[in-house]
Formats: sequence, structure tokens, C-alpha cells
Amino acid sequence: MGFDSFLGNTKAVAVVRGMLASGRLPGALLFAGPDGVGKKTLALMLAKALNCERRKDDFCGECPRCRNAEEMLAASREDLARRREIKESQRRVEGLVYFDLQLIEPLTRYILIEQIRQLRNVAYTRPFEFPRRMFVLDQAQAIHWQAIDLLLKVLEEPPETTSFILICPNAYELRPTIRSRCQRVPFVPVEEAIISKLLSEERRLTSRQRALAARVAAGSVARAKALDIAEFELRRRPWLDFLEGVAAQPQHPQAPINWKLLFDSTKALTENRDTFEETLKMGYALLRDLMEVSERGAEAQLVNLDLLARLRAWAGRLGFRGIERIKGGLDQAYRLQIRNVNQQLGLDTTAIELLSGDRQELL
Repeated sequence: MGFDSFLGNTKAVAVVRGMLASGRLPGALLFAGPDGVGKKTLALMLAKALNCERRKDDFCGECPRCRNAEEMLAASREDLARRREIKESQRRVEGLVYFDLQLIEPLTRYILIEQIRQLRNVAYTRPFEFPRRMFVLDQAQAIHWQAIDLLLKVLEEPPETTSFILICPNAYELRPTIRSRCQRVPFVPVEEAIISKLLSEERRLTSRQRALAARVAAGSVARAKALDIAEFELRRRPWLDFLEGVAAQPQHPQAPINWKLLFDSTKALTENRDTFEETLKMGYALLRDLMEVSERGAEAQLVNLDLLARLRAWAGRLGFRGIERIKGGLDQAYRLQIRNVNQQLGLDTTAIELLSGDRQELL
């Protein structure tokens, strides 16, 4: 229990513990960095430590205030989940009640103006149970544009007994006037060794799967914990078929091309529109690996570490030009998705152009 249980980002932990030890907590903090590295977790730890009865720069998790903080967070999460299920926009924000420790998240695509209005109404009142109130605004970049000025007004005239923590992946998604009124605490991806150790303790993966999962997680503890490696490999399979097809480069212009394998793979990659962006990320990661192998021949930065031999073979056949053309196909597939057009066209066109071009060079 306490800050010692936090994984990675030791500098961020040291910063917040130093604030607690000095008794000088800023009125507003901005936790910015990649998703899944513990920004919200550390924000909630800080809120508990701020009010813990037993420790000055940490929290015990056992005293009445620590237990009360957990109850407030549980009530906040339940209220958010309940409100997200309400279809009528007006009823969704009726009767908002904020605790001394309050988690505020988007109810729709946005953190709504009524949520920020309630924050402003409560911020200047005295806390009910704790010495100091803490509002944690997760996904602060999703605050509705009509609510920004309300929040800015509170930050410009900070309450004496209330602090705020704004959380977002990229600080520059926030308005400069908001950023300037917050003390920024930067977060970075968690070290691969820490994620590997975490996966090893769970004892659910082989050593090969752990190595792959640690790379796929890309420094995100949350992603590492949630990753189903078998499902990942299954969803990656069509990309392997696609790359095998476009990297075939028949040595004789009359040799047959396995068009069925290619078109089956592009169909499998694009048939689920809901997960297509995640599928594209897999494709881009494979292309980055191909470039890494092609340019440096090294494996230190590879995501798909288990495919090293195949990546080397594909990179040798495709060359820099072929990899660039595949990237163009992925870009085109993404643009077609935005325009609500069949994304498969972009990948099919790329395969045809690559293989037809190679054959023309052989003729």
C-alpha cells in the first residue's frame, strides 16, 4: 500500500511526494503523458495522501480518511456509469453531487458544461469531511468548449480549500490559458523491465509471449494487464498473410501470384469497422519493424520481436520503396475510413501496384 506500490515514473512520484512533504501543494496540477502509464492512479493516490491521518507524504490505506476516500471514489465511479446509461441529455446531468474527493470523467464524448458548473459551485465551499477537497478531471482534453471558460475562471481565482488535477495524454490539447495555470507533472512510458516483471508475476504467459506482450504494451501498464496475447496473434495473422503476399516478388514474370491469399487477407483486415483503427496500428507497427530491420538490422526497437526472421526476409524483398508504398496503402485505407468508403480498396490497390510493378521490372 502507498506510493511504493506504484509502477514506473519514479520522477513523477518523487515530485508529488515532495509537494506533500513540503506542505506546498499547488492549486492545480496537470498530469500529462501516454495512456496507461498510471496518471489517474497517481492522482488518486495523491488525493488520499493529502488527507491521510497517519502519514505526511504517503497514505496508509487503513485510517478512517483513507477508507472514506475509497468509498467516495467508488460512489463517483458508480454515478458516472449510471449517468452514461441515461439516454436523455437533460436527465443525464440532473442532481449532480460532488464529494470531497471527486473523479470527473466524460459522460458522453465530453465532460459537459453542467459537470464543470457543479465543480465551480462546490469548489468555493468548505469540504464536508476532509481538510482539503480534491477534484480529479480525467481526460481533461474532452472538456466541452463551452465549459472551458467556467473552469478557467476557477483556476484564475483558486479556492483556498480545493485542489485540481487535470489528466490528459498531451498537454498541448488543452488551451494555453489552462496550461499556464497548472503545474505540470510529466509522465513517460513505463520501463519494459517493469512490465516484463509484472507479466512474469502473473504467470499466465510463456517467456516468448511475455517478451512480445512487453513490446506490444509500449510502456503502458494498463495495456499489458489487459492484453490477450492469443487474440493479438490471431488479429495479426491477416497482416502476416498480406506481407507474405506483397513480398513474394516472383523471380519469373510468368510465375503465378496467390491473389486469393492477398484478397482474403485484406478482407479480414477491413471487415470490422469498429476495430479498424486498432488493426491499422498493428499494420503501422509491422512497417516500423520492417524499417528498423531494413535500416539498422537490429532488434532492440522491434515490437514484433517473435517475427524477426520473417521481418528480415520481407524487408530484403520489399526494400525501402516497397515499404513506403505499403505505408501509402495504409494511409489511403485510413482516409477511406474517414470518408466512410470501403477501406479494403486502399490495401488491394497497394498489393496490385506492388506486384504488377515488380513484374514489369522483370519483363
